[in-house]
Amino acid sequence: MSVQVEKLEHNMARLTIEVDAEQFAAAEKRAYNKRKGSFSLPGFRKGKVPMNVIERAYGAGIFYEDAANDLMPKAYEEAVEESGLEIVSQPEINVTQIGKGQAFIFTAEVAVRPEVELGQYKGLDVDSVPVEVTDEEVEAKLKEAQLQNAREITVEDRPVKEGDVIKLDYAGTIDGVPFDGGTATNQNLEIGSHSFIDTFEDQLVGLNIGDEKDVEVTFPEEYHAEELAGKPAVFHVKILGITEKQLPEIDDDFAQDTTEFDSLEEYKDDIRARLKLGKEEQAKNKMANQLIEKVIETSTMDIPDAMIEAQVDQQLQEFQQRLSYQGMDFDQYLQYSGRGVDAVRENMRPDAKKNIQGSLVLEQIAKEEGITASDEDLRAELEKMATMYQMDVEQIEGFMPDEEKESMKRNLATQKAVDFLVEHANVVEASDDLDFEEE
Repeated sequence: MSVQVEKLEHNMARLTIEVDAEQFAAAEKRAYNKRKGSFSLPGFRKGKVPMNVIERAYGAGIFYEDAANDLMPKAYEEAVEESGLEIVSQPEINVTQIGKGQAFIFTAEVAVRPEVELGQYKGLDVDSVPVEVTDEEVEAKLKEAQLQNAREITVEDRPVKEGDVIKLDYAGTIDGVPFDGGTATNQNLEIGSHSFIDTFEDQLVGLNIGDEKDVEVTFPEEYHAEELAGKPAVFHVKILGITEKQLPEIDDDFAQDTTEFDSLEEYKDDIRARLKLGKEEQAKNKMANQLIEKVIETSTMDIPDAMIEAQVDQQLQEFQQRLSYQGMDFDQYLQYSGRGVDAVRENMRPDAKKNIQGSLVLEQIAKEEGITASDEDLRAELEKMATMYQMDVEQIEGFMPDEEKESMKRNLATQKAVDFLVEHANVVEASDDLDFEEE
């Protein structure tokens, strides 16, 4: 195998990869051996037709595609290693020569990691981000904990009120005609959650178990199902059951029963400390983002379109995963949003470019400042993962490939570069405007 490298504009490169004729012939033979059982010709038992007979019957190129697919992955991998290029996109493959007794030649057009000429990155001004935890925020967290520890009590002697969780049947119609998704049985609904459209929940307040009622509502103008958007509907509702949440008192006993603390004050102090830690991290990230944008503005780099498209591919895949966690597939999202895949990709492209620019300048800062991640840094990160997944760190190390460990070390070095930026910035404290009275 041999490779020639041609540098193209905008940090693109073309690899011309040649595999000798003997290797191509061997790949054809492997393709024949895999597929011979599917051929049946007169005078031969199935699976026993000689290769040259199949080629005469179906054409000399019958096994070319399989042979090419057999050879290309390894040949491309070896060519990349031999070229020494740092490739940042999937290759665009084009076969330029294929045939009996000939070398197999194909090209791979790829994006190459751009060189970065850094602008100023030390001593940059950055606005300070105040870090303050209010009593209201602490109380809100206590309220969340109170709700999480609430008991649900069955109610039989009073009507529905705000905050109740009811069980109901409903059947919806528009102009007297049922519609898809408009009927359900034994459905739970929290009154006041506003999870149903319009004033649906409000109209159930005051009903008793066993009561039935026609609830009149109007679908929002921008409802995800276009055939329902803006239309009035009637839901025939029957109340099957009522439960209410019984909230525990927020006191020392609550702290002792639900946390490791002996008193409510200790619990509040812990909540305040955790909130402050989170806000400090958010403040640091906000300042870092300001600084990274300033470095990008004064740096130069020529980012190839193929690199941006690869980043968009990654972002799109992550978006699809998030949708699946929410119980929605991507096709449903496209239907509800009324957009096509191309529009979604176009919307992602500016963020993709910004993410690439940020990564490139941080990696260059790490390179120029000699910032690296040590084996000890990697071990500490693996220990965090082990704690998160409740595993032994040796288990994680065992199944993690070396390539992934090296990738983690690069990410850790990048994070150190972020810390370097913040540490070497001039933090500009926010100050209120002073008003002076005229004498």
